[in-house]
Amino acid sequence: MYDQDLKRDLIRVTKAILTNQFARWAPRLYIKYTKQTGRGSSESSSHEVACYFQNCFIDYFNVLGISSDAIPAYLSGKHVFEYGPGDIPGVALLMVAHGAERVTCIDRFPMLSFSPQNIKIMNQLMADMSGEVLQRAKDCFLENGNPSSGFSSRIQYLVRPSGLSELHEEADLIISRAVLEHTNNLSASFTDMYQTLRKGGITIHEVDLKSHGLHRKNPLDFLTWPNYLWSCMYSYKGVPNRLRINHYRECIAATNFKTILIQPTSIANEQDVKSIRPYLAKSFQNISEEDLSWLSFWVVLEKV
Repeated sequence: MYDQDLKRDLIRVTKAILTNQFARWAPRLYIKYTKQTGRGSSESSSHEVACYFQNCFIDYFNVLGISSDAIPAYLSGKHVFEYGPGDIPGVALLMVAHGAERVTCIDRFPMLSFSPQNIKIMNQLMADMSGEVLQRAKDCFLENGNPSSGFSSRIQYLVRPSGLSELHEEADLIISRAVLEHTNNLSASFTDMYQTLRKGGITIHEVDLKSHGLHRKNPLDFLTWPNYLWSCMYSYKGVPNRLRINHYRECIAATNFKTILIQPTSIANEQDVKSIRPYLAKSFQNISEEDLSWLSFWVVLEKV
């Protein structure tokens, strides 16, 4: 194994396996214990988190080539699905506020929380709105403009351990950000998206293939752990599945999606790729250096 330190690795493996069973049998307690939000831990204030959601929202339309003025017309009447919204459906709120008819959120874990901090964040999002956009946002809650009352039928939050919606031809637009790399069955996820979309519907995702903090030195050295051991350590925690861009291409090819865009947004250093190749786990050994170098990308598909 790359950079092997038997004592350190044994401690890491033991802790990871034990906490993986904790996540398996008590997912709610595990989420509470680890303070997971689905966004990482870089933001703190309600303003910072609100800005994060606003940036996520506008990024989708920038990639789709839709100007800010054209967003309401594009979203009008649409049923949007969001995979992996985390503890606050902030993007869902923005989607409805800017014209979507409703949003269905799908998550593997029961992360939705109306904590005081999360209520502040939703209030901050509304504080940055005005006019019809603000009114539509207020209508997303059982009590007009009151996040603590819970969501109205405009925003639905479904917990699915499989991460799949298991619905048919209900969505016009499917979105996610840094979610697909956490799925346990990527092929099933693409099939689920295809079945969930109506004809002509679009699915757009930003995918983060990095280690999410689980590498040692080289950003790709988390690919040196054998698959069986990685599964024992992390399969119930929602950490990266480690699948590379070649696997995404294969899953897309297995569906009838029309590919609109697959574009890398960050690439690994060539030397990092070359130095880690001799130590890669078996499942990654035949992947080209170019494909190994992809660290994040956007993908846009259409159901035709």
